[in-house]
Amino acid sequence: MTSETADVVIVGGGLEGAAAAWALSQRGVTDVLVSERNTVGSGMTGKSSGIVRCHYGVSSLAAMATVGLEVFENAHEIFGDDIGFRQTGYVVGVGEPDVESMRKSLAAQRAVGVETEEIDLTEVARMWPWADLSAFAAFGWEARGGYGDAYQTAQAFAVSARAAGVRVRQGAAVTDLLIDGDRVTGVRLADGTEVSANTVVVATGAWTRPFLLPYGIDVPIDVVREQIVLVDPGAPIGAVPVFSDLVSLQYIRPETGGEILFGNSDLADCETADPDNYSNRASEAFIDLTVDKIGTRFPGFTDAAITSSYAGCYDVTPDWNPVISRTGIEGLIVAAGFSGHGFKIAPAVGRLVADLVIDGHSADARIPETDFRLSRFDEDDLLRSPYPYVGAGQMR
Repeated sequence: MTSETADVVIVGGGLEGAAAAWALSQRGVTDVLVSERNTVGSGMTGKSSGIVRCHYGVSSLAAMATVGLEVFENAHEIFGDDIGFRQTGYVVGVGEPDVESMRKSLAAQRAVGVETEEIDLTEVARMWPWADLSAFAAFGWEARGGYGDAYQTAQAFAVSARAAGVRVRQGAAVTDLLIDGDRVTGVRLADGTEVSANTVVVATGAWTRPFLLPYGIDVPIDVVREQIVLVDPGAPIGAVPVFSDLVSLQYIRPETGGEILFGNSDLADCETADPDNYSNRASEAFIDLTVDKIGTRFPGFTDAAITSSYAGCYDVTPDWNPVISRTGIEGLIVAAGFSGHGFKIAPAVGRLVADLVIDGHSADARIPETDFRLSRFDEDDLLRSPYPYVGAGQMR
């Protein structure tokens, strides 16, 4: 048996673990070991649909998305490379029952620094001339929104952290936490290596609940399968924005090769899954749903054809918002349960984890750490939008 030491061990080298390592290194904490069982970003990170928006009714989440946006916009300066962010803009459309909620949500978003506004149908029709917009009563617009590449972003975080002195160890599964009384003292790897550390950050996404349950820490996460379909629109569509349709509950965004990506926003009937054993292709029923929804909303795509599909898993909490929190074991921090929000807020997640490690509290008043505390579930104090949309669940 060999032994090592680190100030901080991060369990999991996905997007959020890599973001935490990057943020710690930015604050001068570089005696950090990221332990990833496979390779950086090899889990659910690469399955993200990559939407970049700040449209959230939960103000702290909207603020986190603005932090993420600022990092994405300045990626060349921060990371010295393209991380895949494309600033196409983001438009959201709602029906009559949701107009008041949207307007209140936009105002709350502006209060935490989101650049968003209401626009009219003629402006949306100019951007999306193939769409039937008759069902919509109002639209929100973020000119700075768009989409990105979660895998490239995770790699950029990891490369930057490594350059600062962080150790990123791939093919190194953590099998156990080392506990002494009521505090964590490190981790044990699959090869028997023990790494002593004052702080351990668990960023293991869909695998978090079974990993922590043996230590009496229950992070209430359900693993939900999410299906994505890629569509050839049948004609060049040019530079179109991401379109979030909260009437028929779908979202589409352009792909760099001219295709469009379709995702379903109807969360009323989620499919639970085993993150180690699930179908990586859309089902026939989901393909039929895609055809129906795209055909209804985009009648101008007369020659559209489905080209491919894939699936990933969300790590979903009861309120569809993440846990970024200290736990009942001193020195143990968890960052999981991102419920589909993880990509766009990843830079802010990293910074909040760094704040918890170094200061014990958030450095950004717009993003109180209490919002994301694990104990809120036992306290029946869930983090929910005060401006919910009919049928759209907690995703906005």
